[in-house]
Amino acid sequence: MNSFFDAIRRIGFRRGPQRLLGGIAGGIAEGLGINVWLARLLVLLSFLLPVVGVGLYVLVWILTPWQDGSIPLERALSSGTERP
Repeated sequence: MNSFFDAIRRIGFRRGPQRLLGGIAGGIAEGLGINVWLARLLVLLSFLLPVVGVGLYVLVWILTPWQDGSIPLERALSSGTERP
């Protein structure tokens, strides 16, 4: 499973530093070199698509690394296996 998360990190996409909620639109804006508000508008418009918009956003949110490289899904899975 670690190789899966390492592959995600190698893509280089990170949550944007200009975050409002999850940072996904900020990461898209930074990766594509577009204005962050345009990316936010595109994300909001994608929510008009049934299931795809919100479902895809949630999937991207749990798989997108933070600026420090940690991935929410990886942390959630490893928190259940950590022992004191």
